[in-house]
Amino acid sequence: MAAVIEHKEIYVGGAWSAPAGSGVIEVLDPSNDRVVGVVPEGTAADVDRAVAAAREAFEGWAATPAADRVALLDRVRAALSDRSTEVADLISAEMGAPRWFARVSQVSMPLKDFDFAARSMEEIAAAGEEEIGPTLVVREPVGVVGCITPWNFPLHQIAAKVAPALAAGCTVVLKPSEVAPLNAFVLAELFHAAGAPPGVFNLVTGYGEPVGEAIAGHPGIDMVSFTGSTRAGRRVAALAAPTLKKVALELGGKSANVVLDDADLDAVVPTAVKQCYANSGQACASLSRLLVPRALLADAERKAVAAAREWTVGDPRDDASKLGPVASRAQQERVRGFVASAVEEGARLLLGGAEPPDGLDGGAYVRPTVFSDVTPEMQIAREEVFGPVLAIMAYDSEDEAARIANGTDYGLSGGVWSADHDRAVAFARRLRTGQVVVNGEPLNLRAPFGGYKQSGLGREYGRYGLEEYFETKALQGGVRPS
Repeated sequence: MAAVIEHKEIYVGGAWSAPAGSGVIEVLDPSNDRVVGVVPEGTAADVDRAVAAAREAFEGWAATPAADRVALLDRVRAALSDRSTEVADLISAEMGAPRWFARVSQVSMPLKDFDFAARSMEEIAAAGEEEIGPTLVVREPVGVVGCITPWNFPLHQIAAKVAPALAAGCTVVLKPSEVAPLNAFVLAELFHAAGAPPGVFNLVTGYGEPVGEAIAGHPGIDMVSFTGSTRAGRRVAALAAPTLKKVALELGGKSANVVLDDADLDAVVPTAVKQCYANSGQACASLSRLLVPRALLADAERKAVAAAREWTVGDPRDDASKLGPVASRAQQERVRGFVASAVEEGARLLLGGAEPPDGLDGGAYVRPTVFSDVTPEMQIAREEVFGPVLAIMAYDSEDEAARIANGTDYGLSGGVWSADHDRAVAFARRLRTGQVVVNGEPLNLRAPFGGYKQSGLGREYGRYGLEEYFETKALQGGVRPS
């Protein structure tokens, strides 16, 4: 067994220092419940100190030429690439993703986040400032940004916030998830080695209460960017409201994958299962509802079960495992609760169930599960499961399919499949979601990502994500008279 990684200090003002309290948080490997790391249990006093450091650094960092800010991001990206295998294995140990998946996804995505934020900043700088008649329109960094991130794609979610914030000229106080915080310490090491000025990047670990809440409500923070559940997002927004700070929220989803009647089920269904099961279904954009024409239901069920059987569950250190455990015992119980609820409400269980997979009682493992006869009022059709659980729903017309797809409180993602590209795009326009995957197109991290309705506020990734970290100022008469 590998040695436990112990971090006794937080990173504030360009240096590692002792936290205010003496508490610690144990990080568990969800495949076996063993302790893999220990990090400080931060306090509100630690947040105060980090915010003070970020405020002190802000003016100088905001005045730093964009090319120099971009250069810092590029140095961090190169250093992260050099340590990518180490970081992927670390993420696998702390949140359970299979090592192969962590290497191809959990680290490759943050590398792109840093790259695309840097390139987007270069594009904005090259475009210059806008002139509207005699008025000069300028962008200014919003200020000190509090970043609160989740455990499912831990480093990607950090990079998707920190990289554009720093590119824009903001300074950052980061609170990573207490479930998977170890990767954030590597990132702090990389920023330090890359020469980030003191206070530009600060790391405080801890629980949502008090650390996350202290960040969200802190009068010295100008913007809070949060990714997590809709329930927690509401709390962040409420705490931020008294200071009217800018809020960006990337929250839950219950996304529908709509198969139109001309689609090729042999090609569609295996990919649709993947779009639900990837990362053990622990993705806010997971396409967890599969909507199929009633006439194709039986065929879709057979193909979904066959495809789901291929998603073998096992030790994340074994490259034969397509799915590892979910991220924690608490998440395991949550997923099992949804499965039991679906059975009680009358959904038809085609594969899987609430019991742990055979021979895998010693970790937070769940069975890949497929339900059919799911109706819109069932809990499994309305609420985010965050596990490898597919809900198949039948429809009788495209209008009904659109109503079912749009009939939840969420609006983060969606999918549509058709042999006719124009028909697929036309249907995609009817979905009230921040993104729609047309015929299985891979995720584009340059394109905007975010939600409608209770899936959040604002956008991440690429230029749209970078724009969130600016304020816009009009200099009336700022254009030199001709």
